[in-house]
Amino acid sequence: MASVVRSNQIGQTEKSNTGIRRKFTVPIATRLVASFLVIIVGGNLIFTIAGISLIGNRIVSEAQERVRTDLNSAREIYLGELRHVSDVVRMTAYRPIISEALLSGYDDTILADLMTVMNNEGLDILTLTDANGIVILRAGNPEILGDDQSENAVVNAVLRGSFSVATTVVFSSDELSRESYALSERAAIYLVDTPMAIPRIETKKTSGLMLMAAAPAFDDQQNLIGVLYGGVLINQNYEIVDRIKHTVFQGVEYEGKDIGTATIFLDDVRISTNVLNEDGSRAIGTRISKEVYSQVAMNKEPWIGRAYVVNSWYISAYEPIQNTDGDVVGILYVGILEKKYTDIRDRSALVFLGISLSGVIVSIMFAQLISRSISIPVNRLVSASRELANGNLDVIVKKTSNDELGELSDAFTMMAAAMKERDEKLKEFTRRKVMESERLVLIGQLAANIAHELNNPLQGIVTFSHLLLEKSSDDDPARSNLQKIVTQANRCRDIIRGLLDFSRQRKPDKTLSDVNSILQECISLVEKQASFLNIEIALSLAPDLPRVIIDPSQIERVFINIIVNAADAMDGVGRLTIETRQDQTKESIEIEISDTGHGISVENLEKIFDPFFTTKETGHGVGLGLAISYGIVKEHKGTILVESETNKGTTFIVKLPMTNMKVDVENEQQI
Repeated sequence: MASVVRSNQIGQTEKSNTGIRRKFTVPIATRLVASFLVIIVGGNLIFTIAGISLIGNRIVSEAQERVRTDLNSAREIYLGELRHVSDVVRMTAYRPIISEALLSGYDDTILADLMTVMNNEGLDILTLTDANGIVILRAGNPEILGDDQSENAVVNAVLRGSFSVATTVVFSSDELSRESYALSERAAIYLVDTPMAIPRIETKKTSGLMLMAAAPAFDDQQNLIGVLYGGVLINQNYEIVDRIKHTVFQGVEYEGKDIGTATIFLDDVRISTNVLNEDGSRAIGTRISKEVYSQVAMNKEPWIGRAYVVNSWYISAYEPIQNTDGDVVGILYVGILEKKYTDIRDRSALVFLGISLSGVIVSIMFAQLISRSISIPVNRLVSASRELANGNLDVIVKKTSNDELGELSDAFTMMAAAMKERDEKLKEFTRRKVMESERLVLIGQLAANIAHELNNPLQGIVTFSHLLLEKSSDDDPARSNLQKIVTQANRCRDIIRGLLDFSRQRKPDKTLSDVNSILQECISLVEKQASFLNIEIALSLAPDLPRVIIDPSQIERVFINIIVNAADAMDGVGRLTIETRQDQTKESIEIEISDTGHGISVENLEKIFDPFFTTKETGHGVGLGLAISYGIVKEHKGTILVESETNKGTTFIVKLPMTNMKVDVENEQQI
């Protein structure tokens, strides 16, 4: 597995001056309380709204359910009154006095008896017809006789079926006048202009709604000899609606108003009601809304809901009143005062809201306590951090709990202790490095001076040793000694040249260059050498590689050093791969040089760029090539990466940035 030794981004150091701005800070306790408050208040608000809505809907639902039940009770009372009329008429029709009047003619005694029955039983009409429907006796208006009632639906049904019939019918003003002049006057009702009602041109209602029953009269052989019919006019007759109010609502009042009301409509006009006007009078003549009338009278369906009745809102229920043919002749209504239920809803909402607010207040108090238990240790940590930042490495945070904050306090104390220990080691290391650096600087200066002083006499030694070697013959006994002098002199010259190059590296002379061409030039220089004869060189040069601004001669020296080291590592046999490309950011180019040599051991990886470090045998290098290469790449603001694995080879990756180098050249040109 390859090991990465060094990744030095050279020349990328940028200095920037940063100002410290004091920002408005919110204490953590405040933020915690605010967070709790948002969650608690938000949650309570949602639940409160939902609860109040649920309570309100439930109360309205209960009120509607009650008014539906009340309507059933009102219907039973209404039908009970109709049954009463039917029973009175039927029982009277079976009396012998009726058959006697039909067979023998009536007298004042029979008339008086019918009038007594009509008055005692609360009937408004009681009339006897013969088998053809011709009126022979009318208790409510004895003077008018002989009119034909066979066209009356109820009378006609009895004549055809010979059985009793009871239903609700509408009597016209003329029909009422024949039965009784007082009934015609009682039926007349002036219409009151009512919002949301159906527009009408007429201003007066003259017809009447009648609970009517008819029964057959038979002779001794059970032959139909006549019909007795009777009825109760509902117009301005408040007995039924008041009985509904007292039976169903039991006369209960709320804030001075009856909690329940009942009404009977003829068409869309109130003809019998205990709904009161503002002046306390019954709201006779007021009318039903168009919406309710359409559903009940036209669609023949009940209507239950919230309705504005005369001067107050009621939870109301309406249902149609139908005759024997199924036609709607009237409407039955009951209503419960809505204000009682809205007050119950509002009080319940206030109680619910009060409970919620109490819960919020208690929750906030607990949140404050919890936030303090968190913020106090945090504040201690913040204070300790400031002291640590100011250089106090002896700071200790006392552990106050066994939770994560306690662990954080312990970790902070341990961190401070570790930083103190590391600081001491760093100071010692820094002192040692400073001393070493100063010593190296002195040694470097001394070495440069010595190398400079030795260079001139050494050049003489090298020159004259070469001359002596050239003049000596092959059989000269001193030739081998001269050869050794030449070899060692050359070695000394190389060492001194390397010292001089390393100590006085010059600034690169940058120009726009093609790295591929430089690499090809390097290969052409070394491929004919003996050490490269058995090495396979594989080039993979990117054809679209951009040119960069570099010092070609210095970069060529870097490549030559790496290539020669690769050949030495392979002992002259192996494969050398050279590849060029752009990096992924498109800001640098990469030159990768890989060999199949013996690799570099882990312990030597961190030393390969150190001056005078070499793994070669004595006389085969002084260990300055990679150090010089490293300095050249550094001057070009690039990096060198080394990956190596023992016995598997080594890879050098040289990265040369494009943008920064272009900027530098432009700046140099401007200067």
